[in-house]
This record gives sequence, C-alpha cells and structure tokens, in this order.
Amino acid sequence: MSKVDQFESQFRAAAKPVFHWAPPEVKRVLLVSDRLRDGAEELLASLRSLFGESLPGVEWSATETGDFGDVASLLSLVNDRDPDLVITYRHLHSDGWRYQFSLGEYVDVLAQVATCPVLLIPHPDREDAWPLPNRIENVMAITDHLAGEERLVNWAARFVPNEGALHLTHVEDSQTFARFVDVISKLPDIDTESASKSIQDQMLKEARDYIERCRAVFQENGVQFRVESEVVLGCRLREYERLVQSHQTDLLVMSTRDDDQLAMHGVAYPLTIELRDIPLLLL
Repeated sequence: MSKVDQFESQFRAAAKPVFHWAPPEVKRVLLVSDRLRDGAEELLASLRSLFGESLPGVEWSATETGDFGDVASLLSLVNDRDPDLVITYRHLHSDGWRYQFSLGEYVDVLAQVATCPVLLIPHPDREDAWPLPNRIENVMAITDHLAGEERLVNWAARFVPNEGALHLTHVEDSQTFARFVDVISKLPDIDTESASKSIQDQMLKEARDYIERCRAVFQENGVQFRVESEVVLGCRLREYERLVQSHQTDLLVMSTRDDDQLAMHGVAYPLTIELRDIPLLLL
C-alpha cells in the first residue's frame, strides 16, 4: 500500500458522523381507527395513558368507522388533519389481522406515503396482546447502518422516560459478510484471515463509536435515561427478534423508507410482519 493510500485510509477512518440531540416536535397525534365512536374513544384513552408521559401537551384525535372507505380517502383525511404522528393498527376494515402475513392495504400505503411517522399498535381485537403495558420503559432503535442515523435515534429517545432505557442496536448481516470473505479468499494477494477480521472489526467499531457519541451528547444535555449498546454480527431478522425479546422492549423504532424504492426498506417489512405484540414506530 502506498503512503497516499495509507494517509487516505487514516483520514477516512478519522471522519466520524456526529450526533445532535434534537427531539422531534409532536403537537398533533391522530389515531386512525375503524372502530365505532365509543370504541375509538376508548382506544384513544388507552393510548393517551400509555404515551402521555412521552407526548405531553399534544392534541389527540381519532377517526372512526365511516370516516374513510378506501385508501385514497384515508390519505386525504390524514393530509387534512396534518398530524405529527399517526397511530394505527394492521388490517383496518378487515379481519386479516387474524393471519400473520401482511399489514393490510391501508397500512401498506400509509406507512410509505404519510409525511409523518406511523406508529403501529397490536390490533385491538387481539385479546392476547391487550392490554398494552402501563408505560413505556424500554425503547429500542434498530438499523443495519446505525452510524449517521440521527433522525432514528432522536425519535427513539423522544419516547424514553428519565428512568427508562434506550437500546441502540446494530446488526451486521452474517450472510453478506460471509460472501465478502469468500471473495477475499479468492484473491491471492490478500491474506483472507487477516482481512476478514480487520473488516469485521471496523464494521462493528463504527456502530459502537457512534453509540458512544450519542451517549456523550445525551449526557451533555442532561438526559437521565440509560443508553445501552448492542452491536453484533448475525442473521438480522433473528437477531432483532432475540434482542426485542431479551430486553423486554416496549417500543421498537426503525426506518422504513428508502429513496431508491417504493417498498418498505430492508429488513423492516419482515419485522413488522413478525413482531405483532409490541408497538412499532415506522419512520
């Protein structure tokens, strides 16, 4: 390696994404419900009790059955109400919630089109998932590229109480990494064992370093909740499921939109299908 290459590598390694503590402003919350008026109000009261501590002073409102009858009218309604956060559940106006295979046409579109985040709660007819916890204590933010995910971290931190915990998690996909190692093993001028170890260490180090910078910024701003770090190599879907379970996660936060595609981003969609028992905040 030339001295120029060595200098460039050192320079790039020293360039680290910064984190700024900027809690997102939430003034209006809209519950998109297909319940009758009494059912919608009862559900709204439960949500205000659960999220009231992290969303103080906001204006709450709810839809009821008859307020929308198709996707276009739902999108128009949300646009008119202009909420900062939408809360809803899978399979509006459908009994598809009984089957763990999709989100339903309303949520599929809303999660990708709405200009604000969408918070999915367990379907209110699922007796095994209700009532929800009395309060949010453990919030987990997940991504396959944590460094630089400032918006994700800020939204997740928005819901953590002072005595709670923010779990920042990053899972490198083991199958993808194995493919890199396989390619490296076919290049005679590169030592496979040394290169694979160095690459893995650097990939995980970047996420750990970013979490430490987040923790330092929170401390500088007097934030009292704990920041826990989880950076691992493994099967993303299974690792995230394990982490959610092991940390008794009350709210899972993830980025779901990709500028390069219409479908939900990365591992987010299978996770929204698999994890139906806890609230999911989709950014």
